[in-house]
Amino acid sequence: MEYQSQVERNIETLKKDLPTLFEKDISYDIYTQDIYFQDPVNKFKTKFNYRIIFWTLRFHARLFFTEIYFDLHDVNQSAEDIILAKWTVRGVLRVPWKAKIFFNGYSTYKLNKNGLIYEHIDTWDRKPGEILQQFFRKGGES
Repeated sequence: MEYQSQVERNIETLKKDLPTLFEKDISYDIYTQDIYFQDPVNKFKTKFNYRIIFWTLRFHARLFFTEIYFDLHDVNQSAEDIILAKWTVRGVLRVPWKAKIFFNGYSTYKLNKNGLIYEHIDTWDRKPGEILQQFFRKGGES
């Protein structure tokens, strides 16, 4: 497949997959076998581990939240070999005080010469500890 059409396929797949990642599995055919993933709390390699992180996200979303959303704002090719996705995670924790979680972030996807994603780096707008503190606030507080 031609490089640019693979890039466009990646963008369309991400637009389809990301908004529902807490509800159902994503497509893995746009990623290389040795994909590298990093966010502020995780770092690993291989598609097997990548699949596990998405399974874990869905599991924890059902276990700990009454509502959780992945709001996808934009997905675009920001350079020849980079796709950028901007998003917000928001939800309501399954606790009596209905604490709310909210943070923004972006995902940087790097592409190999065949247009497949070989690296996925997530950047959050606040530290993991700050996100965790949201768990202890009442729903109405920010």
